[in-house]
Amino acid sequence: MKILVDAMGGDNAPLCVLQGAADAVREFGDGMELVLLGQADVIEKTAKENNISLDGMEVIDCREVVSMHDDPVKAARHKTDSSLVRGLTMLKNGEGDAFVSAGSTGALHVGASLIVRTVKGVKRPALATPMPGLAQNYLLLDCGANVECRATTLNAFAVMGSVYAKKVMGRPDPAVALVNNGAEDTKGTPIYREAHGLMRENPVIRFVGNIEPRDIPAGNVDVVVCDGFVGNVVLKLTEGVAKSLLGMLKDVFMHSIVTKLCYLGVKGGLKGIKHKMDSEEVGGAPLLGTAKPVIKAHGSSKAKGIKNAIRQARICVEEDLCGTMSAALAELETADTTMKKGVEA
Repeated sequence: MKILVDAMGGDNAPLCVLQGAADAVREFGDGMELVLLGQADVIEKTAKENNISLDGMEVIDCREVVSMHDDPVKAARHKTDSSLVRGLTMLKNGEGDAFVSAGSTGALHVGASLIVRTVKGVKRPALATPMPGLAQNYLLLDCGANVECRATTLNAFAVMGSVYAKKVMGRPDPAVALVNNGAEDTKGTPIYREAHGLMRENPVIRFVGNIEPRDIPAGNVDVVVCDGFVGNVVLKLTEGVAKSLLGMLKDVFMHSIVTKLCYLGVKGGLKGIKHKMDSEEVGGAPLLGTAKPVIKAHGSSKAKGIKNAIRQARICVEEDLCGTMSAALAELETADTTMKKGVEA
């Protein structure tokens, strides 16, 4: 298995990318080869200065870098010698089994769509993020890649999310819900009402209906489906609320000597909550719907985040995520065709 890694992508590249890659090789490197793409001289100098071993890794020199300020379409089309575009091109050509990048989300989404392409039945990949919930973590998609979606696109997202939940998250029979402003099937915009109807008749998923935003953090469902605008709001609001609540708790415990002593009693539990809310533990968000696995690590990822993004990519390859997703979408298409013929008859 060969996993391609964008060594120049992200706020902390290349140092944290190299550290995370080295950790990944040590922890789960059996049968896995890492290919680092980026400016070879910078990579080798950084590794040497920070005593990072590049054993088990190949370095491919790419002279251009896609920055967060680059226009995504122009970067994907014209920065052909960048680590991001070269990595996606190698993935398309079969020179790697998965690609990991903490670089520009826009450029990665456009590049994956134009270069790697999508599986049949998917017009645009969805950015899917595992989120912490009270009962269990859940998968939220789309988280920002597609601001506006048709009902058929949301239905395809539901299939892709369900497959990911089964294959990568280990959920045998994932429950899929559609974000809405009410639990009733009559709620929401025309597109969301239509999507509700499509998901209800979808034989590939276990659809449990609408879910209101206040119920999402409970983690009682496995997959939460929405368009990229709503998903990005849910994602960032969740991050903000979590940060605020942890800050409030800190203020409470620092109030007096008595509260500080109380903190010692619950310190372990609070660390557990912080661990659960840590995006570095997840590693990254897969671009679901691409023909081959593409993992988007957080732009501010440190070594742990990169390591776990590589772990995520490895699982996607081992479980043949893209192949299974393609088969599920084909099953949905067959069911739709059969249903239409029945209606016409």
